[in-house]
Amino acid sequence: MFSTKLNLAEKIYSAFNSSFPGCEVGKDDIMSLLTSPPDKAMGDLAMPCFKFAKSLRTSPVNISNTLASALQDIEGIKVESVNGYLNVFIDRNDFFKKTAEKILTQKKDYGKTETGKGKTIVLDYSSPNVAKPFHVGHLGTTVIGHSLKKLFTFAGYNCIGVNHLGDWGTQFGKLIVAYKKWGDEKKVEEGGIDELVALYVKFHEEAEKDPALADQARAHFAALERKEPEETALWEKFIDISIKEYKKTYEQLDIEFDYYTGESFYSDKMPAVIEDMKAKNLLTLNEGASVVELEEYGMPPCLILKTDGATLYPTRDISAALYRKNTFDFHKCIYVTSAAQSLHFAQWFRVMALMGYDWYEDLVHVPYGTVSINGEKLATRTGNVVLLKDLFATATEKAADIMAEKNPALAGNKETAEAVGIGAVIFYYLSANKIRDINFVMQDALNFDGNTGPYAQYTYARTCSIASKAEEMGITPTLSGDVCEDEFVLIKTLSVFPDMIADAIREYEPSIITRYILDICADFNRFYHNCQILSAEDDETKKRRLALTLCTKYTLASALELICMKHPEKI
Repeated sequence: MFSTKLNLAEKIYSAFNSSFPGCEVGKDDIMSLLTSPPDKAMGDLAMPCFKFAKSLRTSPVNISNTLASALQDIEGIKVESVNGYLNVFIDRNDFFKKTAEKILTQKKDYGKTETGKGKTIVLDYSSPNVAKPFHVGHLGTTVIGHSLKKLFTFAGYNCIGVNHLGDWGTQFGKLIVAYKKWGDEKKVEEGGIDELVALYVKFHEEAEKDPALADQARAHFAALERKEPEETALWEKFIDISIKEYKKTYEQLDIEFDYYTGESFYSDKMPAVIEDMKAKNLLTLNEGASVVELEEYGMPPCLILKTDGATLYPTRDISAALYRKNTFDFHKCIYVTSAAQSLHFAQWFRVMALMGYDWYEDLVHVPYGTVSINGEKLATRTGNVVLLKDLFATATEKAADIMAEKNPALAGNKETAEAVGIGAVIFYYLSANKIRDINFVMQDALNFDGNTGPYAQYTYARTCSIASKAEEMGITPTLSGDVCEDEFVLIKTLSVFPDMIADAIREYEPSIITRYILDICADFNRFYHNCQILSAEDDETKKRRLALTLCTKYTLASALELICMKHPEKI
């Protein structure tokens, strides 16, 4: 039975291989060409065969004729060949019944697979720098990373989320200097990370007037590396304050990490890695620094040790990758960071290959675009940031105002207002391809009209309202009768949910799910406005349309969860 585009693509792929032995046609080629034609007379799905003519050394008409003959016995569809096009007509009533039956049976598990059974995925994401604010620039790595974790989990993988905190480096020497010179213990306890940021900013202001402060900062960090008691105690204090603050934001986003293992965790593991590089004759001196030359790979040298012997990011990342492989035996280790770090990851991935680790290909960098505020680059030291806690508070306040206007009965419901407000921000971030640079404009992110997060949540709430009314009226779903055009369009959209998940995982692209959510909402709202549901003309139609509404409810709930969005039943 044909149930999804992916199913059909697999059958066409099999037909290609049996009809044209040795052909180099891939499933991805078929998936990209198999689309809904503009003219319904051409079928519910159609695929042009012109692309394959050259490699198969035959005409597109012959290809489509051959494939159509091979696909004649598939239940629920009829396949025709017309002038080099493969046109597929679906038995609408049969398709509706079998697809809806599957969704109603599986409910929240619809779309889940066991593709990743027995395989572990490690995801390194969010990873803010300790003692610095959680600002809008961190939202990309956080929600993209967590959405990927949800997607891979949905596909049956064992997923491990790691928050690789930036908890090491000379910035802690700067903060120690600032704390000792201008810090107040009580103010830091009360002000938390905001007070630490103020001290960090003050250090840079004062350092411009007194360059000796930079030398003091380096000395304090050197003491921290030696694990001197005073510096270590202050460093641990800064980390505790920071994590406590970060967890407030993670709680709002429903995010929990399996591990908070920052850069410092790998400090005692780096010497062995460096010795291994030396033993394999990979390290050379370049102006006093130890590097791995990568010129033949079109990249600058990868710095492993500074001239003073201090480690750098590549040293720590290589050590972390080795630890994770030995500890978790991962299928893939995925790093969600800014595209600006693409060279860094390409360099140390290549170093891993040169060290002889054939699993280096299982290391994946998922880059995303940069974020600016009204065209200005974010900079912690100058205070040019929009804090996530402030953004979320503003979004929640606006959502509360709109809810009070649209549904006075929900006035004062802070939990729902927060779900809608924060959801609006998340949806804004995940609505476009992850690699796109974002100029964050507050009024755009919090626009509650059009193709937005609140629109998707309102649609879900509408399905819940219909389901609740049906229960009160004693109406139960059934799957009989002839479906109309709007019903068929909606069930066809719902049927491709498993395909969308597979696409999002393959591309490491949550925006595929975000755009799919908008497709569901558009098709459901068209169905809602064009078709009577609980007041339909006969019981059979009424019950069938209720079944379709429930199918939408289950699918939309799962899709929203996959992009880190909550879905209140009343808005």
